[in-house]
Amino acid sequence: MDILELIKTRRSVRQFQERPVRAAEIRKILEAGRWAPSGLNNQPWRFAVITNNRLREEFSRLTHYARVIKSANVLIAVFLDTENSYNRMKDIQAVGACIQNMLLEAHSIGIGSVWLGEILKSEERIGEILNLDKGLELMAVLAFGYPDKKPKAVKRRAISELLLLRD
Repeated sequence: MDILELIKTRRSVRQFQERPVRAAEIRKILEAGRWAPSGLNNQPWRFAVITNNRLREEFSRLTHYARVIKSANVLIAVFLDTENSYNRMKDIQAVGACIQNMLLEAHSIGIGSVWLGEILKSEERIGEILNLDKGLELMAVLAFGYPDKKPKAVKRRAISELLLLRD
């Protein structure tokens, strides 16, 4: 699929089939993330892949989106490694690019996903559950699985509404 078509057709999926996501597919999603651009090529992202039902249940108690987390086959918690950060703003932007790469790769192989941000309020508890170093800052939790239904089409603003300057 053309990259622009892939971008335009990706949607947030919040309800998944019980069909498991294979380890090879998870690896492809992670591979896409690790190839994101980063300043000085410092690759500040770190991942925790969660497939364990008990851990997913614990995560579900930390968000309004418990239903999404329980429905997903795989969660990937994405962290900023603050110990290896050289410029916070650039590194946060790099993590965003990493996340977008993973969402697009998942879509390209028929796996649905959603970027969960509200769960960030539980960052400290997630670090405790996963027994992580304090130098890892939670940036997002991504939920993956095969879509249970086709997401609705969305509209975007016209380019003319978004342009601040065009000379």
